[in-house]
Order: sequence, then C-alpha cells, then structure tokens
Amino acid sequence: MDPKSSSTEISVEFPTIFRIYKDGRVERLKGTETVPPSTDLETGVRSKDVVLSPESGLSARIFLPKLPDPTRKLPLLVFIHGGAFVIESPYSPLYHNHAALLTSEANVVVLSVNYRRAPEHPLPVAYEDSWEALQWAAAHSNRNGPEIWLNDYVDFDRVFVGGDSAGATLTHHVVHRAGVHGLSGAKIVGMILFHPFFGNEKPDKLLEVVFPACNGLEDPRVNPGKDPKLGEIGCGRVLIFVAEKDFLRDRAWAYYEALKKSGWGGMVEILESEGEDHVFHLFNPSCDKAVGLVKKVVCFINQD
Repeated sequence: MDPKSSSTEISVEFPTIFRIYKDGRVERLKGTETVPPSTDLETGVRSKDVVLSPESGLSARIFLPKLPDPTRKLPLLVFIHGGAFVIESPYSPLYHNHAALLTSEANVVVLSVNYRRAPEHPLPVAYEDSWEALQWAAAHSNRNGPEIWLNDYVDFDRVFVGGDSAGATLTHHVVHRAGVHGLSGAKIVGMILFHPFFGNEKPDKLLEVVFPACNGLEDPRVNPGKDPKLGEIGCGRVLIFVAEKDFLRDRAWAYYEALKKSGWGGMVEILESEGEDHVFHLFNPSCDKAVGLVKKVVCFINQD
C-alpha cells in the first residue's frame, strides 16, 4: 500500500469531533485551543497547572478564588471536563473559563482534571486517571501534600465532584467507586452532573471506538442505571442538569429514576433547561438560563 494513501485515508470519523486515519493518526477537529493559567484581574481568581503523576503524565489546572479571609478553609470541587472522551481539556478556553467562573461564584477551590483521552488511551484509562486525581487531592488532607493551595485552603470535609457530558460519566464512576471502596482523607459531600453522557440499550458507535473493552450495553461503567450496586454511591447529595433539546436528556432522567429506586439514602435533584441543547451553558455562559444554572451550583455547594 502506498504510505501516502494510508496517511490520508480515513478509517473512522465522527463529524465535527475527530477522525482516525488508517495509519493510526488521530485528528481532533475542535477543542484543541489552549490558554495559559492566569490571574483574573476582575475576579481575583488565580490558576496554575500541576503534574499529578510524572509517570503517566496525569495533570490538572487548579483555580483559587480571591481570599478575603485566608484562614477560612474552602470547599473543593474536583471537575472533570467533557468532550466525548476525545477532545477538550482543562486548558481549553471553554473549560478554563467555566472553572474560573465556578471558582469565583461559589468561592471554591477547583481542581480541573486533565485525564488521558481516547482513542490513543482507550477507556477505562480516563476512569483510572480521574480516580487517581481524586485520591491525589484527598491525600492533601494531612496538610503535607505536594500542592500548597490544597494544603492551605481546602476543607476536606466539603469535597464535591462534578463534570459535564463525558466528564459526568467519569464523575459518577469516581464517586461511586469512593462509596464502594472508600476514599481516605476526604468526605465527598455532593456530586454534580451537567448533561451526563450515559449509555442506554442502544448501540453507540462512539463507545465502540473509545471503549473497545466495554462489556456491552449494560456495562455499569457506561450505563450506571444497570448497576446493581448503584445505591452505594459515595455522597449524600446529587444535582443533575439536563437540557430539553439534548439527545442525552432521557438517559439522564433514567439515571435519576434508577438512583431514587436504588436504596441510596441521599437526596437527588434534577433540573431541566427548557429550549436548550447540550452544554449550552459553556457556549453561552451569560444567558439567563446559564446564569441560573451556575447560581444553582453555588447554592448546592454552599448549603449547610
């Protein structure tokens, strides 16, 4: 075969997201732009990048709000970004701005996880990276971890985990894993799922590519509503956001109903944004419904 032909011939394509060429090369069609960590002069939010594991390259961006009282410990939000498990990162303008907004509005420290992405690193790599990031954060509860912002400013009895789309799938996994296996050093108070990407009974071509080891349509790693241990989720409160026009809407509602019937003893709330589509709040954060969504997150994190 002509090597030039294999380098240009497409093997798999998901329009507007990514394509894989027959020579194995991956081309991401969006979500590749990055912005550096910075200090926002208007809000006072600071950010910096940290390496969690030199061996794997797992990293994150940490956001710290303006501190009117440096002695006051703040909640921690471990945030896991979306992007079909393939595109975007904590360093993209979309997710940098979103994390900075949540940091400022909720007065919370945010650890935005840069998990390794498919298809170069097929699932469940991102599951393991997300779990490792949560454990890395919790290990700072002795105030002697490698990251000073976590040592000095975080209340490890008020940890939240949140994510959108594919990141919400990863979020559920790590919070459930904490419930089943325990999480040393930290208490997960709540979980926030923005427009989660859960599987259902229908075949999903994307999952076939990014998660070839998936055990079928009822694998609880992608379809948690089918998990007989769903009720062991490791937090007391769950907040789910859905959008009326999102093709994933019904799957989130099914998860909500399954969680209520699972025997889990916590409180779950689901909020639907009428007339809106998937992750609209990222693309239009100043619209009324996006502002309302963030206000709800702020209340969820800061309620007693």
